Amino acid sequence: MRLFVALDLPWELRQRIATLAGAGIPGARWVPPENYHVTLRFIGETPGHRAEEIDVALAGLRARGFSLTLAGLGTFTRGGRSTALWVGVERNPQLDHLQTKIETALQRIGLEPERRRFQPHLTLARLDNVAEGKLVSFVQAHNLFRADPVPVEHFTLFSSQLGKEASVYTAEVEYALA
Repeated sequence: MRLFVALDLPWELRQRIATLAGAGIPGARWVPPENYHVTLRFIGETPGHRAEEIDVALAGLRARGFSLTLAGLGTFTRGGRSTALWVGVERNPQLDHLQTKIETALQRIGLEPERRRFQPHLTLARLDNVAEGKLVSFVQAHNLFRADPVPVEHFTLFSSQLGKEASVYTAEVEYALA
């Protein structure tokens, strides 16, 4: 199984974000709204017995619920080329605390530490040879995007199956926050 831990989002918020997608950037592969999420920890390919250990480790976490606000747009680049367009997540101490607890729990059961610094975001599109000028214009035109805060009452262990058009994400287990 290919696993990751993420925050699922309410459908109303997904619909609002989806209004940003779909126009003006040739070469953008837009993520379908059903796949919108905020990744807390990518785990990757995992054998079944290991998935059970991960579930037990995550089920033992205790953290408080909090509010999450999506705001602004940006891009990730690699080698001078844009690779992803994202919607930002306003930082808050509760989100950082939850992500740290998840990372610590997974390292305790023997998973390698995450190498990348946690940068909470929602991937809106994957980019492949896009015209940088069009991308810059799109980001500038939508950079004031801001959604109303949504309550976060749980986090989720997802499995992912790669598909031709888009990956298929399945919520395997939800873990309640206090």
